[in-house]
Amino acid sequence: MSNQYGGKITALEISEYANSEHWDGKKFNNLEETNMDIPFRAIPRMIYNQLFKRKSHEPKQLIPHLPIDKTEFLAPSEMSKFIWYGHSTILINIQGKKILIDPMLGMDAAPIAPFKIKRYNTISTDIIAEIPEIDLLIMSHDHYDHLDLKSMQLLKPKVKKYFVALGVARHLISWGIDPNLITEFDWWQEEVLDGLKITFTPSRHFSGRGIRDRFKGLWGGWVIKSETENIWFSGDGGYGKHFKEIGERLGPFDIGFMECGQYNKLWESIHMFPLQSVQAGIDAKAKILMPVHWGSFTLSDHHWKEPVEKFVEACQEQKVPYLVPKIGELISDSKESINWWKDLE
Repeated sequence: MSNQYGGKITALEISEYANSEHWDGKKFNNLEETNMDIPFRAIPRMIYNQLFKRKSHEPKQLIPHLPIDKTEFLAPSEMSKFIWYGHSTILINIQGKKILIDPMLGMDAAPIAPFKIKRYNTISTDIIAEIPEIDLLIMSHDHYDHLDLKSMQLLKPKVKKYFVALGVARHLISWGIDPNLITEFDWWQEEVLDGLKITFTPSRHFSGRGIRDRFKGLWGGWVIKSETENIWFSGDGGYGKHFKEIGERLGPFDIGFMECGQYNKLWESIHMFPLQSVQAGIDAKAKILMPVHWGSFTLSDHHWKEPVEKFVEACQEQKVPYLVPKIGELISDSKESINWWKDLE
């Protein structure tokens, strides 16, 4: 169990964090005031919903995923290809480079909690054996529903390079990953890798895998830009002014993978509601929007279908193109979404 927490922060790491303008000497801070306090009177109801109401919000059967067609995925293409594996896990082939984002492929999003938060699609760490070698693995932050111990251990032989949020490296190193393969990023920091410009963008969220390391690492999104395409992964976070700045500095984007799910009025400042997700995509100048952070786990008290239904409704009202692929579906160009989730209960 202790391995689940990852690496402990050291004096050396704190001295490195001090180089960031977002570190105040004790913790990292959001760009705008972000209140995460939950009223004491709301806690009993929240715990009750987690313990006794979760089943009513989950699908009645496992959501199936499509198997990977590795030959088609690896075939040369002028345009990028991608596969969504539920929640925020995305596998991308862009200019022949295979990039894996937030590979949470494990079965439990709360491995240290007294009760499990089980995955409700058919994805598992078994698919790691099927996916190709990874040129670059990207991590947005260190929460359990994004950074999974077992997934990282199984992926280790396949990954050539890691780009991660500042503060994530200590976890990977504690799990046996070569520190020479890891590059940590502060907000707006960028690196060029084999012709791709990778930039870490701010979000409005938090970090931590235990009680003592909250805000001891950064959180954010990622931009992947080639000569012909510009892709943005929003990362977790509440709505804020940073979305317009991202669009002005790095946009427009051909597609925006937008956090959409696990929201609640009690923590609206750190997770967007679907209407906000769509507005954030508009602010950042994304041409096509796709909801992520849903379809795998129940981490709030909304029904599992609600995020995608409200997201699609908002896109239609705003006349914004959108995409909602099936889990595991290979997307090689923009195509009309089918409402595949409507056939599931």
